[in-house]
Amino acid sequence: MIVPNADAKHDLVAVKDPTIVRFNDRWHVYASSVAKGGIYGMVYTSFADWSEAPKASFYYMDKTPGFNTYVAAPQLFYFAPQKTWYLVFQSGPPMFSTAPDPSDPSKWAAPQPFFPKPPEFIEKTGGWLDFWVICDEAYCHLFFSNDHGRFYKSKTPIDKFPRGFDTPVVVMEDPEAGRLFEACNVYKMNGTNTYLALVEAFDKTSNFRRYFRSWTAPSLEGPWTVMHDNATAPFVGKENVIFEGAPWSDDISHGELIRAGYDQTMVIDGGKFQYLYQGFAPGTNTSDYNGIPWQLGLLTSK
Repeated sequence: MIVPNADAKHDLVAVKDPTIVRFNDRWHVYASSVAKGGIYGMVYTSFADWSEAPKASFYYMDKTPGFNTYVAAPQLFYFAPQKTWYLVFQSGPPMFSTAPDPSDPSKWAAPQPFFPKPPEFIEKTGGWLDFWVICDEAYCHLFFSNDHGRFYKSKTPIDKFPRGFDTPVVVMEDPEAGRLFEACNVYKMNGTNTYLALVEAFDKTSNFRRYFRSWTAPSLEGPWTVMHDNATAPFVGKENVIFEGAPWSDDISHGELIRAGYDQTMVIDGGKFQYLYQGFAPGTNTSDYNGIPWQLGLLTSK
């Protein structure tokens, strides 16, 4: 488990929305943090073995120039064509920062926006959040959600990344907003030409608890074929998760699959999944969304 770690200046109630890579024999995790009063930021932690995770210290990203503002929902990867690490996140619009090494969170460059200005239709259709980059041989694709049942994608030629993204298009939509909600992840299955998309959902099949639907496609352009459509047989959710000891969460929410590598191709091993996710104790009062005590756990497929 990775739990909120507070200090004198950061009275955290939640750690959530994790991104994770294995690099130089250590796990590197960036995540959203929420402090009392609904103050959002990001934290970094690192450990060699999962047994060390609960006691690993936090670096609070507001110490890094440019990050002392609303920043959340990070994604970390190495962009091999530029030999540079990228941290993608939301600060209203999609933002990015670069660094030579993910293990020194103080060295991230000043954040920059992907778009010179938000596409005109974004504000008219409910905004945008939870950004995810994945690249094939020709293009880098930026996926995101809008909390209103739409899943979008924009792309740019790989040699122009991180600039040149075109007008986003709708990848898929659902008339029930909760069934195509947030926390999109898109991966390539190792050794195949198959892509896997995950999107967080909640609906009556889950008693409105968070779970993940999934789709597969032969390319990042689609078409996307549904694999796990509801919470009775989810990609991951309460229905198919077995806890060691008492269940500590009824919600399986925003997270990231452990990748086979750490570059922009987002390759995963389809033989065995591990998923770092956010959850909170059953019975928690959720009327104050910014007060929910999210923490992080690791799922391993059988």
